[in-house]
Amino acid sequence: MNFSEITDNLLIGTMPRRRDYALLHDLGVQLIINMRFSLATRPDQNEPAIRYLWLRSIDSPLFPISIRALIRGVHAALETINNGGKVYVHCAYGRHRSVAMGSAILIAQGLSPDAAMSLIKEKRAEADPDIFYIRRRILLFARQWARNYQ
Repeated sequence: MNFSEITDNLLIGTMPRRRDYALLHDLGVQLIINMRFSLATRPDQNEPAIRYLWLRSIDSPLFPISIRALIRGVHAALETINNGGKVYVHCAYGRHRSVAMGSAILIAQGLSPDAAMSLIKEKRAEADPDIFYIRRRILLFARQWARNYQ
């Protein structure tokens, strides 16, 4: 598992394997958000089990990440963070879809879209929020979040 700590309560990386759940527990992760089309390894055998949210998405400009999925993930992440937990967001390689979700979480916490994307790029070398179809989704999320949830 390859991951980066973006903030004290947000980690972004690759798909965890069953053996990685112990490490995620040790790190204080209480929610995993899966941004892959396929379901990742689960369930978590540790107690208490880490909550798991699967937001099916494809890494393709032809099938953009749904804003509704980003909003759903943000609400779950904020609830976890506000209760003192950490959130682990993953896609296949921790470059696009997980970065879009991570940016959305940071935007909901008050960062501007550019600040959110810059922070993620600074903390995770693999991150590529500037690819056109991911950047568009992040900016659209930011507009809709500001209009409907602030």
